[in-house]
Formats: sequence, C-alpha cells, structure tokens
Amino acid sequence: MAAALALARRGLGNVWPNPAVGCVIVRGGRIAGRGWTQPGGRPHAETEALRRAGAAAQGADVYVTLEPCAHEGQTPPCADALIAAGVARVFAAVQDPDPRTAGQGIAKLEAAGIEVRTGLAEAEARAVNAGFLMTQEQGRPRVTLKIASTLDGRIATEAGESKWITGPEARRHGHLFRARHDAILVGIGTVLADDPGLDCRIAGLEDRSPVPVVLDSALRTPAASRLLRRPAWIVASDKAEGTLESPGLEILRVADTADLNEILALLASRGITRLLVEGGGQVHASFLRAGLVDRVAWFRAGSVIGGAGRGAIGSLALDALEAAPRFERESLVACGNDTLETLIRTA
Repeated sequence: MAAALALARRGLGNVWPNPAVGCVIVRGGRIAGRGWTQPGGRPHAETEALRRAGAAAQGADVYVTLEPCAHEGQTPPCADALIAAGVARVFAAVQDPDPRTAGQGIAKLEAAGIEVRTGLAEAEARAVNAGFLMTQEQGRPRVTLKIASTLDGRIATEAGESKWITGPEARRHGHLFRARHDAILVGIGTVLADDPGLDCRIAGLEDRSPVPVVLDSALRTPAASRLLRRPAWIVASDKAEGTLESPGLEILRVADTADLNEILALLASRGITRLLVEGGGQVHASFLRAGLVDRVAWFRAGSVIGGAGRGAIGSLALDALEAAPRFERESLVACGNDTLETLIRTA
C-alpha cells in the first residue's frame, strides 16, 4: 500500500476533477503491475495496473488507495475491470465518498466472490486525497495558504519590492507546490502590483501549472497580464460592467465576490479539489477570517524589513486571543538559507 500511495502522489495537481489514485497488483510475492491516475483523470489507476499486469492479474492481490469506482463515466467501472481480470483480493485504503460509488464498488467485488479489505493505511490515503475527499464531503476544495516572507512576516517593502525575499531553493520548492495543486488564487491587488505568471517553472513540470484564479470584482485585470498567457479564470461581480477577452479566459460571475464560501463552492463544481492561495495580505486575511485555510506553507527568509513593509496577513479584527485561527506544525525543513514550515488547521 505504501507503494500505491507513492504512485498516487504522482497525480496530484494533474488529474482533477478525479482523485489521485495509485494501484499495485501483487502475485506470488512480486509486483505484477502498477498504475496511477493519468493526466486529466483517466485512464484510472486500476486499469493502468491491469494493463501492465496482463494475465498475471488472475488470482492476484490488488492494493489500491481508493475504493474502485462502480459507475459508468467516460471509462468503464474499475470494479468491473478487476472482476473480469479474475483478481483474488482487493485491499482498498479508503471508501470513495462519491455517491456514484460510495460502497457500491466494494459490493460489486464481494458479489463476484472477491475478498475485500478496507482501512489499510487509511490515514495516509486520506491525506493524499484530502482535496478530493473535501470536495465530496464539504463541497469545497482543500485550501493551502502559501506565504514567502521575512522573519518579521513581511512580503514586500513599503514601496512594493518583493523580488526576491527567499532564495532559489525556496522558490523552487514553491513551484513544486504549484505543480501539486489544481488551481492557484490571487487577488487583483497582486496582479496589478506584481503581474505574476502563477505558473510552474521547474524544468520538465511546466505542463503542471495550476489554473490561475483572480478575485477581481470590477474586471480590472489588464489584458496583457502574464497569467492570461494560458487559460485562466477571473471571479467577478455579476454587476461589473464591461468584459475582458483573452484566449482561454473564463469570467466567473458571482453575486458577492467577498463570499469566499460561494467562490469555493463554484470552484469545486468546476472540478477543483486543491487550491493554492498566494495572496496578497488582504486575501490571506479574508480566507483566515472565513475559517477556510486548511493548511499553511510558510517560507521564511533570514532577513528583516520592519514595520513599514507590507505584511503577509492583513487585519483579522480579533477582539480576543482565543479567537485566533490555530494551526499545528506538520513539518519544518530547510530550503537553502530559508525555512519551510507547514501547518495544519486545528481550530
């Protein structure tokens, strides 16, 4: 199952709206086939593993990170494929909450005489597919807040200079975060101030750039913006006048651009399961105030700008310390001369 989970991680940021699934087929103590969800969400992991295993799948054990699907979509059900291949046992880490499957895949397999066991490495599997599970269970993508700041929490000087606060190792790690997310969100202030590309600039992973999403209630995004060089989404007020045209650009109209719950539900309905929020400070604060930050990835450089610099997080208007959003450390690693601390929300 550990091998299947490693395979599943290959699909993160590249398979939405489908989950990132890994599958390993074992026969006689040896791996006969392995597969993971392919770009765009298909073929599925199980069919890829079965294709590689061929006849060796008969009588084999199957380790898969999510319950095999039971519904007919753009591909046939994976449960049916496993039955047709004659596998003996299936170990599924997590039951699929998608109502089109939700236990039906397991029921199909058991009805065909295949032994099914669930719960193996469930916590690890849920962590890998936290975004997909959240869209199914809460109707919104998992949100990661990514910040690159000085020791005193500044993301730019008073004049707006921010290139580069962190070093090349930290920036490369930041681009890896982008590659593992479906979409990346910024506010119009960041677009106007920095003209960011919001792409993944790691050699060989350029095609893993997430969908840029801009919160731009009045449609002020310049047509020449770098992020519009590829398909992008702009979230605008349904009262905003005018329009903006660019190849691949979609304008998503909402009643209230301050209603982040509505916006996240809209992104989830369009298949986004993992959302990376890169600011600026007011956008960071708005997500924190709304209780919608699930994870924080904070890069810190060994420098100080001081009080006149631009803060990583705007005002949260807290009246009491007990009302502060709280997170617990997940990891702390060195990135060259900088550090990366990841934290998970606890309250």
